[in-house]
Amino acid sequence: MRGSAKQLNVISMEIVLIPQSGVLHAILSGRFSITEARRTFLEVIDVVEQSKFEFVFFDGHEIVGNPTTIDRFYYGEFVANAVEEVIQRGSLPKKPRFAYLLFEPVLDPLRLGETSAVKRGMDVKAFDNREEALSWLLEKV
Repeated sequence: MRGSAKQLNVISMEIVLIPQSGVLHAILSGRFSITEARRTFLEVIDVVEQSKFEFVFFDGHEIVGNPTTIDRFYYGEFVANAVEEVIQRGSLPKKPRFAYLLFEPVLDPLRLGETSAVKRGMDVKAFDNREEALSWLLEKV
């Protein structure tokens, strides 16, 4: 390939945010990367902070890829820290609850990202079933 450039087609993660019945629905698609996952989460947390959402449903069933173990850990740490920053600013009346809908291999059967976030105080759970995710999200805490 000497003298020629190789073009890489990188599909970034896309996000659509839909407020519905007090829940912010974040619909994600594209190829997983830790950078893109962080970027999209910051978009979500900005809307949560501005509009005071208490419930967030991440619908990532169209995300493809196979995150590494360390990416799962760092994503959980990142999102928990981002939520904590918003809480510390006093921008929200209470800590928001997050439900993620994912499928393997994006969904880790061991839930390392979830565990990482929960251990840092985030109210979050990952599911592979939409009805279970929404039921858990809206159950009385």
